[in-house]
Amino acid sequence: MTNFMLFPSLMREMLPTDYVGFTFFVGCMAMMAASAFFFLSLNQFDKKWRTSVLVSGLITFIAAVHYFYMKEYWAEFSKSPTFFRYVDWILTVPLMCVEFYLILKVAGAKQGLLWKMIFLSLVMLVTGYFGEAVDPTNAWIWGLVSGIAYFVIVYEIWLGEASKLAAAAGGNVLAAHKILCWFVLVGWAIYPLGYMLGTDGWYTSILGKGSVDVAYNIADAINKIGFGLVIYSLAVKSQKD
Repeated sequence: MTNFMLFPSLMREMLPTDYVGFTFFVGCMAMMAASAFFFLSLNQFDKKWRTSVLVSGLITFIAAVHYFYMKEYWAEFSKSPTFFRYVDWILTVPLMCVEFYLILKVAGAKQGLLWKMIFLSLVMLVTGYFGEAVDPTNAWIWGLVSGIAYFVIVYEIWLGEASKLAAAAGGNVLAAHKILCWFVLVGWAIYPLGYMLGTDGWYTSILGKGSVDVAYNIADAINKIGFGLVIYSLAVKSQKD
C-alpha cells in the first residue's frame, strides 16, 4: 500500500472496457473543472459571498484529488476504494454542511447550528465506515446509527432551525436553501442505499448485494458540483440585488 501511495504512476493502465474505472476518471475531471470554475470566479464576489464560493471550490478540489487516487486504486486492484472514499466524504460532507450555515448567516444563524450539522455528518460517516470496513459483522447496527444521523440532518434542514432561518431570510436564500435540501434528501439517499447493498444485514434478503461504485461516482459528481452551482447562483443573484 505504501508503494501505491507514493508512486501512483506505477499502477497498471485502465482498460478501455473498464466502465467503473471510467466513471472514476470522469468524476475526477468533472470535480477538477468545477474547482477551476469556482476558484477563478472568486474575484467577482464581495467578501460576504466569496467564502461560500471558495468552500464550494474546496469541496470539488478535495474530491478531485481523492478521485484520482480512487481511480488508480480501482485500476490496480479492481476493488471498491472504501478507505479513500470515506476520507473524501469525511472532509467534503462537513464542508457541505458549512455551506448551509454560511448562506443562513444573513438570517442570524449561530455557530451552534454549524457545529451541530458538522457533528451529525461526522457521526453518519464514521459509523458508516466502521460498518463497511472495521466491523462488518455488525454492519446493520452501525448502519442504523449512521442512518439516524442522516435523518436528523434531513429533519434539521427541512423542518428544524435551519428551515426556520431560511424562511426568515426569504428571497434568494430561501430558494437556494430549498434546492440544497432536495440535494440532501434525494441526492444523498444513494449513500445509505449503497451501504446496504455493500454490507450484510436484515436488508440483504430484500435488496441483495452488488457493486455501487458507478452510482456513488455519479451521485458524488452531481451532489458536490450541484451544491456548488447552487451557491454560485445564489451569490450571483445576491450581488445583483
